[in-house]
Amino acid sequence: MKMATLAYIEKDDKYLMLHRVKKKNDLHEGKYNGVGGKFEFGESAEDCLKREVFEETGVTATEYTFKGMIFFPDFNGDDEWYTYLYKITGWEGEIDFEGCDEGILGWQNKSDLHKLNMWEGDRIFLPWLDEDKFFSAKFIYTADENGKYQYDRYEAEFY
Repeated sequence: MKMATLAYIEKDDKYLMLHRVKKKNDLHEGKYNGVGGKFEFGESAEDCLKREVFEETGVTATEYTFKGMIFFPDFNGDDEWYTYLYKITGWEGEIDFEGCDEGILGWQNKSDLHKLNMWEGDRIFLPWLDEDKFFSAKFIYTADENGKYQYDRYEAEFY
């Protein structure tokens, strides 16, 4: 089982998106995503969030909301991923648009996110970040004969 955080930094009806184009052998290669990553030993979700946001953007998250949990069973082999999702609305420092080791950061209009190359499940849960509810979801992806993961279905509860 793996645990991770995923954060979307919001400003002026835009999200800061990471275009995954730098990391070798990246399962997410070419896709757009928020920022985040795996927990390190002894970290809480908020510790992981703050560390990963700082490592990937150069800013310190100061205002954020825990929006939901997503479970990805059997993703990338036999891994199970539990992902804590956050929306960040306040930070300190200057965003380093070129310094991320995994890709290139850029502001994207929320209304244009559907045009980006992203995981199909992301298209489903991104609008939930703007709702005044907490969500818990399971997104199912299955590997094809070439080992590429394809979206299958999801289940979700809102609180």
